[in-house]
Amino acid sequence: MNNSIRKISAGSADKLQRVLGTFDENLNLIMSELGVNIRVDGVNAVINGAEERVIQAASVLENLFVLAENGENVDKGRVSYCIELAKEGKASDITKLSSDVVAITSRGKPVKCKTVGQKRYVDSIKRNAVVFGIGPAGTGKTYLAVCLAVQAMKQKQVDKIILTRPAVEAGEKLGFLPGDLQTKVDPYLRPLYDALQEMLGLETYTKLMERGSIEIAPLAYMRGRTLSNAFIILDEAQNSTREQMKMFLTRLGDGSKMVITGDVTQIDLPDGKKSGLEHAASVLDGVEGIGIIRLNDKDVVRNPLVMRIVRAYEADDGGRKKSE
Repeated sequence: MNNSIRKISAGSADKLQRVLGTFDENLNLIMSELGVNIRVDGVNAVINGAEERVIQAASVLENLFVLAENGENVDKGRVSYCIELAKEGKASDITKLSSDVVAITSRGKPVKCKTVGQKRYVDSIKRNAVVFGIGPAGTGKTYLAVCLAVQAMKQKQVDKIILTRPAVEAGEKLGFLPGDLQTKVDPYLRPLYDALQEMLGLETYTKLMERGSIEIAPLAYMRGRTLSNAFIILDEAQNSTREQMKMFLTRLGDGSKMVITGDVTQIDLPDGKKSGLEHAASVLDGVEGIGIIRLNDKDVVRNPLVMRIVRAYEADDGGRKKSE
C-alpha cells in the first residue's frame, strides 16, 4: 500500500493542544489505533502512513479541531468514538452532535448526545410514547432517559416521574429487607437517584420526592395501576419476566411516556425464565408509537477501556455460542 503524507492545520496553538490532550494522550491514541505517525509542526499536524489510514487520521483531526473550536471537551472517549466513525467514513457525524442540547443540569451544564446511537435514542423518546433502549453498560441509556424525564416535567408535559425496576437480587421479596419501601428499593435505583439529583439539584429533588412528584417503586408494585400524565422509566428491564413486562406496558395511561432500558447480556433471572425485555423487543418491533433502539459498544461513553471490555465479552459469548 502506498505511503502518504498530509498536513492538517489546527488554526491555533490552543486548539491544537486541546485536541492533542494531556501529555499528547489523544495524539498517541490516534497513532496507535490507526497505525500512522503524526508529528507536530507549529500549529499543524503532519500525518505519515498508509494512504487509507492517513485519510482516516486526517478526518479524525479535522473533526476534533471543529469540536475544540466549538468549545467542546475533547477527551479520550470522544477521540476513540471519532476514530471508530472515521473507519466507516463517518467522522463528520461527531460534529453534528455538539449542536443539540438534551437538557441543562442544575449547575447549568448542557447535556448533549455523545454518539450517533444516543442521538437516535433521544430522538425516538421525543417522538414515541414507548421506547426500548437496549445496550451495554456505559451507553447512557438510563441517564439520558432521566434527563428527558426532568425536561418533560419542567415543561409541564407530565405531572410525575415514576422510576421502577425489577428487584431480582432480592427475589422480589422485599419484605426481608429492613426499613420502609423507600429504604428497601434505594440500593437498586441509586443510578437513577444520582441522575435526578444532578439534573434538579438536591433541594428541588428532595421537595419533589416529598410532594410525590417523583415516585420510586419496584416493578411488582405497578400491578393494577393506570399511569397517566407521567414519564415512567423501567430500568434493568432485562431482569423482568415476560409476564411482568406485559403487565408494565399495559399500565400506560393518557399523556404518559415510557422508557424501558436494559442490557440483555446481563440477565440475572433464574434458569428457565425468559427475559421480558428480549421478548417485548421482538414482538413489538414495528408497532406504531413504539421505538426500539439498540445501542452497541461504539456508544459506550465511559472510559474507552469499557468499550474494549464490552467487545471482549461479546467475542467470548459469540465463540461459546458457536461451540455449543
